[in-house]
Amino acid sequence: MPELPEVAYQKKYVDATILHKKIVKVETGDKKIYQSDKSDFEETLANNQFTGSERLGKYLFLNLEKNGGLVVHFGMTGKLEYYQHDEVPKYAQLTLTFEDHSRVSFTCPRKFGKLYLAENLAEFQKANDLGVDALALTKEQFFEILEGKTGTIKGLLMNQKLIAGIGNLYADEVLFQSKIHPTTKVDKLSEEEKQEIFKEIEKVLEVVKEARVEGKKLPKSYLTTARKKDAECPRENGEIEQIKVSGRTTYFCPTCQKERS
Repeated sequence: MPELPEVAYQKKYVDATILHKKIVKVETGDKKIYQSDKSDFEETLANNQFTGSERLGKYLFLNLEKNGGLVVHFGMTGKLEYYQHDEVPKYAQLTLTFEDHSRVSFTCPRKFGKLYLAENLAEFQKANDLGVDALALTKEQFFEILEGKTGTIKGLLMNQKLIAGIGNLYADEVLFQSKIHPTTKVDKLSEEEKQEIFKEIEKVLEVVKEARVEGKKLPKSYLTTARKKDAECPRENGEIEQIKVSGRTTYFCPTCQKERS
């Protein structure tokens, strides 16, 4: 599922392709993608144009010249595709045709993506009970979020109501870089460990964001490059193991990330 770094790439893509183009035709797809009536989307988007974009966690907010904005959640397989030909991509769930005859489609083969209309990003954040963006998180906010929690640290990192933007993949990466076992209970973390996790949240997301946006490879020291059961640990400390944490498949190195007794 696209997480914060992948949505950052989609933001860059949008900014380079579809801003300040008048929308002259709106074609909608499966109604399960749409979080209000499809007719609302058609009415709002027609004869409108995107003026900019903002990102909050895993959500991309496309500002409209009038009537708020379009919010995209990419689900597992969603993406935006800009093109200048007549053939609409397979699995297109929303297609907008611009005055210059170019188009953009939101494609979503597995239909787990979601499209919303909202007045602004702050209103959307409040209405959907989303936490602070992971890259806007301060140490004080992070420590406040940890206060009184007793669940696993991996579960907390993935909780979008607390911190928006970190999913399964990069929660594993943050904990691997921090050398913290994913089942470690939040209330068992030392102050030093909390600070290390906070530091790695920003570092990991910035490194991966740059890699995604610039089309670079991730460092070989990253677990994401060896995310497979029995693969060699990037630090050459043994083999990667796979377990379930908070219902999600989780990868870690048992040598680097010691389990608490």
